[in-house]
Amino acid sequence: MKPRVRHLLLDFDNLLARYRRERRVAHLAARAGAPFARVWQVLYEDGLEARYDAGHVGTAEYLRRLGEGIGAPVDEAAWQEARIEATTADERALARLLALDPALPMAVLTNNGELVVPVVAQVLAPLRPRLRQVLCSGALGVRKPQPQAFQVALERLGWSADGTLFVDDLFANVQGARRAGLHADTARDARALGRVLRRFGLA
Repeated sequence: MKPRVRHLLLDFDNLLARYRRERRVAHLAARAGAPFARVWQVLYEDGLEARYDAGHVGTAEYLRRLGEGIGAPVDEAAWQEARIEATTADERALARLLALDPALPMAVLTNNGELVVPVVAQVLAPLRPRLRQVLCSGALGVRKPQPQAFQVALERLGWSADGTLFVDDLFANVQGARRAGLHADTARDARALGRVLRRFGLA
């Protein structure tokens, strides 16, 4: 017997959109006149991006440290421009979701800082009217796959764990969702997403 799923919680990067962070770094580097390796180091090797995604540093401080690190100021618009440049919607995945029952509530849960919320809204523009919220780890203060990330997300949404299906491209995140009591499965493309939706009686 299939579980009764009443809510759909979805990952963003590499499920609903393809993200190439090297393209984002190249965009920021060109704008700042900085070497690619320097921008990469500041964001990833020095851990600034991870701290921002985990909510350990706020947006203003994050942008200040990024600008100081690469030698040129970075404001919200410049950051989002680079992120959008590096992110492409998976149109087939969106089509599968748009074909579902319009009454099915959907939301996004992503391991990113708060600056990504407008990016998700723009990249997923066709799906935006169907999305209840875009939740990011930076705002929640906890990252997937920690079960607490899913618990806090469900509290924000007002959803029950046993009535929610979570889909992510990373199995570790799926395991974390299951430990939090959600139904969860892995998908990395539109075809796999379709299989998961059918398995849970949504498509």
